[in-house]
This record gives sequence, structure tokens and C-alpha cells, in this order.
Amino acid sequence: MFHVDSLMTKILQRLSELFTAVDEITVDGISDRFLAYFTGFDEIEAVKKIFGEKTTEILRNINVEFSFINGYMHIDSTDGHIVISKNYIKNGNKIDIYLDLIHELFHVKQFMNGQELFDKNYKYVDRPTEIEAYRYTVQEAKRIGLTEKYICQYLKTEWINDTDLKRLLKAVNIHNYDLPSNASV
Repeated sequence: MFHVDSLMTKILQRLSELFTAVDEITVDGISDRFLAYFTGFDEIEAVKKIFGEKTTEILRNINVEFSFINGYMHIDSTDGHIVISKNYIKNGNKIDIYLDLIHELFHVKQFMNGQELFDKNYKYVDRPTEIEAYRYTVQEAKRIGLTEKYICQYLKTEWINDTDLKRLLKAVNIHNYDLPSNASV
């Protein structure tokens, strides 16, 4: 289905290990630094392109909070740390988690640059920071060989209706798509 190089194999293996060890992870508090859980991410070219030559240093300093929140993951607006649903890490699709981590790391960079991540003047799919982060994530999805159909399914979430999904797909340069089967036309 997609291209898996040796680094990606290691990353997916590490995500699998997290799935099995998730019950030991402290929740509802900032528990550790990013690289303590996501080893090897500082070697991923897509991550290096986000943070440049300071990638390892920055990832060593990004805090991660595992929580019982419903959903997936997001950036905390107070200090830019990543909040991750323990349930998502335990039960989520590894490829989706990988893509979400790329997306959230892009937001970390935006936060570090002082960009407003939660600008209420825009709908979610129209926020410049979301479009920029999704474009980058879609590029990585294509780089690892995911199909546009898979990417459409990945982008379709509970909070994005069909009209907004079509607008997001256009904004991230996916033009030949079918809506996911759980979406209506």
C-alpha cells in the first residue's frame, strides 16, 4: 500500500511498542519529552525539514502529555506541548498516528514562530495554520506512497463535514478524489 523504508519500519515498530506499553504511560499531566516516546523521529526527513538543524534539540524539549481526552492529539495553546489521547495511541491506526504527529509537529513550529493556531476568525479547515500543516502532512503521506483515497479518509474526521472536507482537499492540492464511504455527496 505504501513505501516503507528502514527508518519508517523502525518508527512503525516504535509506535507498535507504544500501543502495548500505553497502560504504563502516565496520563493527565506532562509526562516526558517527545523523543522519550517517539524515538527516531529526529531522523525523519519530513521532521528535519520542519525544524532544520536544531531538530534533535527541539524534539528533546517538546513536552508530551498523554490524556484520557477523547479524540486524537492537539497542541496545547498555553505552552505548545503536544496532548495525545491515550486511547488513540492504544487503538489508533499507526499510519494515521504517524501523520498526526507530523501534523502536530508542524503546529509546534508554527507556535514557536508566534503564529495563532486557534484563530476564531476562520473555520477550522480555513485557518491558514491548519491548511499549511495539512499541506505538509499530505506531502508526507504522498511521499510514503499513500493513495489519495487513503488521504481523503485520513482527513475526514467527525468535526469536518462534507462541504468543509471538499474545501480542505482542494486547499491541500488533492483534486482527483472520492469522498470517503462514510461521507455523503
